[in-house]
Amino acid sequence: MTVQSPAISNFHADYSQARRNAQRVQVISTLLFVVAVVFSAYVGGFFGFTDVSLPGGERVSMLKIWAGLPRLGEYLEKTVPRLRFATLGADLSEWFWRWKIWLNLLFETILIAYAATVLGVFGGFVLSFFAARNLSPGKLVSAIARRYLEIIRTVPELVWALIFVFCFGIGPLAGVLAIGLHATGSLGKLYSEANENIDMRPIEGIRASGGNWFQQMRYGAVPQVIPNVISYTLLRFEINVRSSSIIGYVGAGGLGQEIRTAMSLQEYTDLSSLFVIILVTVTIIDFASEKLRHRIIGLSESWA
Repeated sequence: MTVQSPAISNFHADYSQARRNAQRVQVISTLLFVVAVVFSAYVGGFFGFTDVSLPGGERVSMLKIWAGLPRLGEYLEKTVPRLRFATLGADLSEWFWRWKIWLNLLFETILIAYAATVLGVFGGFVLSFFAARNLSPGKLVSAIARRYLEIIRTVPELVWALIFVFCFGIGPLAGVLAIGLHATGSLGKLYSEANENIDMRPIEGIRASGGNWFQQMRYGAVPQVIPNVISYTLLRFEINVRSSSIIGYVGAGGLGQEIRTAMSLQEYTDLSSLFVIILVTVTIIDFASEKLRHRIIGLSESWA
């Protein structure tokens, strides 16, 4: 008969206790997650009922989610144009009948997104060094920078657009400022988190050799975060293209004004054509951004 030492017995006992505690935490966490999902669905109206008229004329009570799904299919059916192979060219011409105007507005939308991204990158990149806890000159500076970034990204872009339309009037300027301000808050948070994950030894070496705070950031922090900055910037540009196509709904320029017109006049096929234009544009930008990011990151790594 093999006799285990007290140390091994204690190890097995501690291991069994740790496993029981982990399983208990897992079960409790799962139950809390399920309760949160059910409560959120209840608040969101997923369990609400509505009266529906059946084809036979009788009225029945049905869950809103099930009653509304056929209406969603009906709406999508209205937006899809009728395309026939024999007259495909004519049908496409009819579907994209305002293509010249839409392309001009698409170009304006992309320029709005580009200008807003430039503003967001500049503001977010500068503020990220003050917001990072390991790089900020002081705790008070870090707290102020973090609160400012939180405030400007908490306010939705549409709300910023309404504010700037009131201040500067209808046009692309309001869209650039609205998206740029929101992008500053979002990119500033992402950049600051990247800054907090850097290796501090290069900065400590620059500080020990007499370098000031700016030199520590320039030569110790920036080379380490450039790949993340590029990735976040290109992703944000793609997001800004989508955002700039929506904020025109409140008069901030771009394709949004055409979306608003189509919805007001119930021109459902125009909505689908605008969606196709935005989808193709975002897909092209996403593909080009990925190629550009890989090329730039490869060059920056070779320079380092």
